[in-house]
Amino acid sequence: MFVSPLTPLDRLGAARIVLAQKKRLGLRWDAVAEAVGASLAWSTSALLGQQTMTREQAEAAGNLLDLDADVVDALTLPPVRGAAAVDLTDPLVHRLSEMVQVYGTTISELVREEFGDGIVSAIDFELDLARVPDPKGDRAVITLNGKFLPYRVW
Repeated sequence: MFVSPLTPLDRLGAARIVLAQKKRLGLRWDAVAEAVGASLAWSTSALLGQQTMTREQAEAAGNLLDLDADVVDALTLPPVRGAAAVDLTDPLVHRLSEMVQVYGTTISELVREEFGDGIVSAIDFELDLARVPDPKGDRAVITLNGKFLPYRVW
């Protein structure tokens, strides 16, 4: 892929190249995470442009994925978080959004009842995905583990 030196590669452009290289090489995200030296969810998020990567992490990913230096450099740029980095038309992302629309107020109410008025942090946060066999069809268990931060009174 040619990238003009006048148009530097950004995080989302680097993410597209990472995805293409991962597919070309037939790698799984767990192998990439092992090379990066961080959790599966964090490493995947980082390589998709949503987390800050150190030079060492970016170079480790670059070595495994056979990335050009400009892509490795782009992986160290500030992350692009939020809707700009998410394809809301992707069927799974759409269903996750639907889950929040249906259960968001329930989760908010239950967190408030258990912890008080505040939020669950997406900064001090961990995510896990597990496959659970079920005779009616395997189930996906998604664990969102964030630190509770109470609102401050002053």
